[in-house]
Amino acid sequence: MTALVTAFLVLAAACVSFVTTASAAADPIGECTATKGAVVAVDFGPFGGDLVRGCDPTPTTGYELLHDGGFGTTGTGHDGPGFICRIGHGSFDGGTQYPTPDRDDCVLTPPATAYWSYWVASPGEDEWSYSQYGAMSRNLKDGDVDAWVYGGTDIGGGTGGPDFSPDDVRAGETGGTPAPGTPTGAPGEVDATGAATWLKDRLTDGERVVDDGSDVPNYLLTTETAYALAATEGKSAALDKVTAFLAAHADDYAYPNGTGEAPDAAAAARLALLAESTEADPRAVGGHDLLGDLAAHVCAAGPESGEPTPGCTAKGDFRNAGYTEGQALSVLALLRAGTAPAAETVDRLTQMQCRDGGVTSVLIRPGENCDGDPATTGLVALVLDQAGGHDEAVTKARGYLAKTQREDGAFPGYTGATSGSVYATAYAAQALHGLGDTERAEAAVGWLSRQQLGGGGFGFEEGATDPAPYPTAVAVLAGTHTSLATLTTKKAEPTGPPTSQPPTSQPPTTEPGTPPPGVGPDLKKGVAYLTDTAQLKQGHYHLFDPKSPEADFGLTIDTAYALAATGLDNNTLRGIVDFIDDGGKDGAGKSIRDYTGVGTAYAQGGAIGKTALLAQAVGRDARDFAGLDLIAALEKGTCAKSTLPKRGCAAKGNYTYAESVFKQSLGVMAQLRAGEKEAAQEPLAYLVSLQQDNGAWPSLIPSSGDSDVDSTAIAAMALDMAGGAEAEQAVDRALAWLASRQLPGGGFPGTVGISVNSTGLAVQGLSLDASRYADEIAGGRKFLAGQQNADGGFNTSADGQRGSDLRASAQAVSGATGISFGELERSLAGTSPQPTPDPSDGVPDIVTPGDTSGGYGASGGYGASGGQGASGGGGALASTGVQVGLLAAIAALMVLAGWRVAVMARRRATAEGGR
Repeated sequence: MTALVTAFLVLAAACVSFVTTASAAADPIGECTATKGAVVAVDFGPFGGDLVRGCDPTPTTGYELLHDGGFGTTGTGHDGPGFICRIGHGSFDGGTQYPTPDRDDCVLTPPATAYWSYWVASPGEDEWSYSQYGAMSRNLKDGDVDAWVYGGTDIGGGTGGPDFSPDDVRAGETGGTPAPGTPTGAPGEVDATGAATWLKDRLTDGERVVDDGSDVPNYLLTTETAYALAATEGKSAALDKVTAFLAAHADDYAYPNGTGEAPDAAAAARLALLAESTEADPRAVGGHDLLGDLAAHVCAAGPESGEPTPGCTAKGDFRNAGYTEGQALSVLALLRAGTAPAAETVDRLTQMQCRDGGVTSVLIRPGENCDGDPATTGLVALVLDQAGGHDEAVTKARGYLAKTQREDGAFPGYTGATSGSVYATAYAAQALHGLGDTERAEAAVGWLSRQQLGGGGFGFEEGATDPAPYPTAVAVLAGTHTSLATLTTKKAEPTGPPTSQPPTSQPPTTEPGTPPPGVGPDLKKGVAYLTDTAQLKQGHYHLFDPKSPEADFGLTIDTAYALAATGLDNNTLRGIVDFIDDGGKDGAGKSIRDYTGVGTAYAQGGAIGKTALLAQAVGRDARDFAGLDLIAALEKGTCAKSTLPKRGCAAKGNYTYAESVFKQSLGVMAQLRAGEKEAAQEPLAYLVSLQQDNGAWPSLIPSSGDSDVDSTAIAAMALDMAGGAEAEQAVDRALAWLASRQLPGGGFPGTVGISVNSTGLAVQGLSLDASRYADEIAGGRKFLAGQQNADGGFNTSADGQRGSDLRASAQAVSGATGISFGELERSLAGTSPQPTPDPSDGVPDIVTPGDTSGGYGASGGYGASGGQGASGGGGALASTGVQVGLLAAIAALMVLAGWRVAVMARRRATAEGGR
């Protein structure tokens, strides 16, 4: 019987979660107003429910707002109550908390694709911000609004956000929503010159845009860049060079089927419009009469005729137009030249209009499914207005645009999209300006101005951190209040700010005492900051807050890497290594075994690899480090197949719970350094399979579809170790992509803007081919120097809050050396054992301002915010913060009772940690 009771208690300990029920009597929503109390909304839509609101008339924290508002929550066994894993409300399904246990057992930190993300808005704001802090750490004031949404978000928090606005939430208690369809986005101006400069910097040889990782010209993007230069610079040598290149390659671009065949209508129209905008002759471009060729190849019928009609969908199509855009541009090119297009070509545009006034992007036949989008609708409305005689269609299109424009001025890219689209908003803004809808146009441009990135470029979607040429070029025309219908180089003066102004991405002036611009950072000062005994005590940092007894294993190993890379404080490095090698037991009774999960069902491939790399870097045996055989654990933790949709294994070769490229790369490097080439084959093959066509790697596993600087740099380091022709080609493509991401001022884009962490990793990656990328490396080191503060630490970014951050500093120091983690070596010969850590006395006196440490061992769970951690339990190197969640040992779960948790930033978009 005793044995049975003991077994029951062990099982109970294993199933501990942190459940907090709602208040017995939640405050009625009417108790809160726009100026009194705070309101929270939880979207149960993914579980078949509705949007449920709650109120706290005397708000304290975001965590208490949920409970005072009538919601019950459950934390995770790994992270405690502060990480909200489940939410329920009595008005929905009897108070059942979601996700239910069959979907997530809430033992580990949930994956980045399925968790409760936390969004906030201050009084008067009508845009959500992805929270940088956990709900326990958000101090509320009257008028604040919170929202919780289940699902996933991209690395910048730009997707997966609420599909309702803060004003929608406020409306229930204040009745204060604006009139439907009236945009209220704050006005603003796009830095068109800065955007055009960003585009010009992307030109190869000053004449063409090439696809990432190749020398193949992208004629469409080159043409779009020319439009942007025409809009901002007017006549210029730069524009002349681009137009000359396009004219010289008109055969390749506009006549892919041969010069005697019908042109690609969209390409020919684009070249004709460029000629018309730059006062050139569209009838003499590269030896072609573009207008004559367009007019001569109008479809007399479609496939319904029973005759072969290549390049035709229906009567009136320009042959090979392909999409509605090509049809509209062809009509516009003829109109701008004063040539009347055939009536059926214009009528064909009206056939693309759906019942709701939107225009579909696909050249459909009458009666086919019609689904409009704002970008196509804007372009076609503008062209029909220029053509005249189609007032009804134009009015319907304007009505559609009014209906689809969000209150902040943005437009979605397609039906059902929940985020604003830069290119759709830019096309719509161009049309609205041309159609005289000035208020709506200005609201759209105002939204665009808030999406412009530090280097001047734009991403495709709301909140994007990766700029791209196409949305940037389209935004330039919107920002200069022009369009392809009116674009001209006949300008008295540029419409943007003077080109003599510094780039918007130039780092601000740093504090006194920092290294002068043009040199690398002061590594001695950086190391002194990292090893300050007020922060690094008895061989490790601490987690959560100054009174926490728990070790931050991820950040501690990050710093060990930095010390090993510089060799400036080998004694302190020895202290860290000894602490971990002795098992790393902290004041809460947790250890490296808990951090890595070795020997449990939740073995963390990234954490195992990260710890093994430290042992290898300092000459310890990774097969017997901290009492663990880390190399055997990696082999055992190599997935034989996918276990999706359940967590653990995304595919064959993925390490267990290695849910990011960063973590997968760390494991591969550890196995290769251990000489386990055969065992590393499948993990390496899986890593290679994740590389994208542009040479970059995504942040998350399974692939999140983004292109991430940090992940690309670490993956390149892993493949460089592997060697071989295939790996070398992959590394070359990766480094070329990395170099293309560098911004003016030398920094690289990350999840927090112009990122110190991402720049450090990019420098390390580019140093794999130091001779080729010497200029980029020098620029990156200069940027890092400009972000170093008087105390020796580093800011997290050039465009964020100032103040030294431990995680950013660790990566800045490592990155500035240019040493790959796969090649890192530091002898501890001549050092002596440091004082033995006392697990009961591990509290630091100071926690660095800005340190946004997340899950256990800096595992980078999302905390109550839903964003990811600041370090890398599984492999963070003060990095962009991909989700990491680590196992809390069953025996340690009981220790968590009464745990004082103030879960800080878990946002992978801002914490720059948590691999």
